[in-house]
Amino acid sequence: MAVKTYDFVVIGGGSAGFNAARISASHGKKVAIIDGAKDLGGLCILRGCMPSKTLIYVAEVLHLASKGKVFGLKIASAKADMKAIHKRKTKIIGEFANDRLKQLTAGKFDLIRANAHFVDAHTLALSDGRMVKGKYFLIGTGSRVSVPNIPGLKDAKYWTSDELLEIDFIPKSVIVLGGGIVACELAQFLARIGTKVTIIQRGATLLRGQSVESAKVIQSAFLDEKIELFLGTSIESIDQSGSKTTVKFGCNGRLVTRSANHLFNALGRDPNTASLNLGAVGIRTRHRGQIVTNRWQQTTVPHIYAAGDCCGPHEIVHVAIQQGELAARHAAKRKKIRPIDYTQLMNVVFTDPQVASIGQTESDLAKAGVKHLTAFYPFNDHGKSILMDANYGYVRVHADPKKGKILGVQIVGKDAGELIHAFTGPMAMGATVFDMLKASWYHPTLSEIVTYPLEEIAEKIDPARANP
Repeated sequence: MAVKTYDFVVIGGGSAGFNAARISASHGKKVAIIDGAKDLGGLCILRGCMPSKTLIYVAEVLHLASKGKVFGLKIASAKADMKAIHKRKTKIIGEFANDRLKQLTAGKFDLIRANAHFVDAHTLALSDGRMVKGKYFLIGTGSRVSVPNIPGLKDAKYWTSDELLEIDFIPKSVIVLGGGIVACELAQFLARIGTKVTIIQRGATLLRGQSVESAKVIQSAFLDEKIELFLGTSIESIDQSGSKTTVKFGCNGRLVTRSANHLFNALGRDPNTASLNLGAVGIRTRHRGQIVTNRWQQTTVPHIYAAGDCCGPHEIVHVAIQQGELAARHAAKRKKIRPIDYTQLMNVVFTDPQVASIGQTESDLAKAGVKHLTAFYPFNDHGKSILMDANYGYVRVHADPKKGKILGVQIVGKDAGELIHAFTGPMAMGATVFDMLKASWYHPTLSEIVTYPLEEIAEKIDPARANP
């Protein structure tokens, strides 16, 4: 059997892999994407960002309808029709997946429907018996659900986010293991469609990686929505008995027991690299199989790159795309390219209220010994958010004390994921608080809330020194 040879071979057709292949092909390279998944499109389109946000938005509409009395509205009843919701979600996601399939099969590169593993540093063996050789490779195999060693978990009938996103009924009760982004987003979705939800979180707060202040806002919102919340826990056992799952765990020095109709394992994801035979070709991995890369996305074998969830350090779609594109440009010997600047990292959690951030946090700045000014403004003192009954949250801005250059922003509140984009362009260009205050901010809008901390910082800086 003839062995096909390519300039650039991509393993995995998700966000990182597809965009790496697109860029490499645009440089005139002979490119192949190898993906043996039943459905193509990657985690974001099929089982992540897009289906979850479709459901989360539906739940937000339902939640607003249920608050009709707050706004002086008489809404007799509002409830979720999960079969209709599931049908709509399936249609939307199907359209996204079809668009990606068209892009993958448009002829700009070869699409090979198979799984692959390395035989040597320039050769892949495919699950269909073929062999593929490449000059350069990009690993973009994503991640898979983690199953920690908790007594009884492996034997329990638990949902992962994959199964939860496919439900077409309203579960009576669900225990959520974990308090990360996926756990929080989908727990609130379940609660809003009418499910009794209990969250059991190992850490002292929800949303590890976010600030304690933002986590406390989300915790307050969840408690107000009758989500039962246990923090700082240690799971002792999980028992499946008939249609019920029972979890026993320690919390605040006592043993607690909770039972529910369903168990949702939201204890994180691991890099999907175990089947690639990486060790045989000298590709180094760290904890749980995460691939080690340098600033150009090169692995410890320089002609093999990695991007996205399989290498981190941040499991975010736009970061995966940036990493894949950077790897392809580096492999093509493009000049004047720059590594990704993670000091400008943006993140959004789609709970309600949302949590959004860009740049450095106060903790980051303190650890680095960077002098800075910080200003804060709450949503419950802002005209537009008050009339929207969107009182949870705040805006916090950090800036250089000499010139007022913006170093980082955190927004917790209504549509924070949209509001944070007011800072993305300015921060990329090194803007100061004075630069942003030169712009017009329409009243009354949610967006103008960001001007208050900007003004507070500006007042603390000598305008002559800052050259506004």
